[in-house]
Amino acid sequence: MISILRINRYISGAAAAFNWIAAAAIFLMMMVTTVDVVARFFRISVPGAYETIGFLGALAIAFSLPYTAAQKGHIAVDFLVRRFSRPLRIVINIFNSAFALVLFALIAFQSYQYAETLKAAGTVSLTLEMPVYPFVYGVAAGCILLCPVLLMDLVLQFRGVESE
Repeated sequence: MISILRINRYISGAAAAFNWIAAAAIFLMMMVTTVDVVARFFRISVPGAYETIGFLGALAIAFSLPYTAAQKGHIAVDFLVRRFSRPLRIVINIFNSAFALVLFALIAFQSYQYAETLKAAGTVSLTLEMPVYPFVYGVAAGCILLCPVLLMDLVLQFRGVESE
């Protein structure tokens, strides 16, 4: 039987790979913005810069979510929860993980369905006439990968391991 820690390692590795894609998207956003700003000095505009940055921003956010959750890098307001007993903290963390798991599973499902609708309709962006659905699939993929991260956190909570 595969151990929980081994599964967690595989999930964390996939989350790290997605995080590198998110970093690349942020780098591309920076490059497009820089080129657009410099080009404006010469009274030239980069066509589709705004929509490109929007698409890349969606990917950057969605692809960084699993890694951030795996590393416990999210913002947590726990000044009150820290004062509770350990069992109560674990119960609160279980509730939070379960709620987040259900929420992001729904977001992933709805994003996938929306991408299918956009693909079927042939929806493209206004300026570049680029298909929109691959980016919505990307958001769904980021949320799908976030679900096993949250599930692993939930399993560890049930085993009595507090998240940091």
